[in-house]
Formats: sequence, C-alpha cells, structure tokens
Amino acid sequence: MSRACALSDLDDGKPFGVEIDDVEVVLVRQGDTVHALRDECSHATLALSEGEVTRKGIECWLHGSCFDLSTGRPSSLPATEPVDVFPVEIRDGDVHVDVTTTTN
Repeated sequence: MSRACALSDLDDGKPFGVEIDDVEVVLVRQGDTVHALRDECSHATLALSEGEVTRKGIECWLHGSCFDLSTGRPSSLPATEPVDVFPVEIRDGDVHVDVTTTTN
C-alpha cells in the first residue's frame, strides 16, 4: 500500500486524479468510503478524473461511458470492458492504495 493523499484532500463525490507508483489512479470519496480505479476509460483511453460522478458511477467526459465505482464494470455504453479497481485503506487520515493488486 502506498500513500495517495490525505483524506481531507478529497471532496465528496468529486474525482481526484493522482499518480501512485507510476500508475494513474482516480479516487472518489463517498462519505467514509474511498474508491480507487485506474484513471483511464477502457473505451477511449481518457482520464476518468476529468469526468464526473453520477448515480451510475464515474462517467467519462467524452463519450459518456460510466463505470461502477466498486467493480469497475461499465454501466453504460460505449465502454464494454471494465477498468481496474484497487484496494484502499484509510489510516491516520491518509488514503493508501495498493496498485499492485486489483479487486475485479
């Protein structure tokens, strides 16, 4: 697990892009839960951190593909392939992410 940022750096429901050990990651805070996904749309290879969080998940800004925050599975077209989801731990007010392991 590598430190990604302070929990206080994350606004609820707003994507936050960060690089962890040479891997681009998008973090999304929902209350006390933080989700970490690969920051790359599987359809158009664009940064998901540039998109927005909707009720369906995180939406790519260009074509509207949405990805479930917990599973990385696409919940709307045109994407058909999931994005990687990484384990997250919150310790001492910091967000830690393991980019060497995926949970999907």
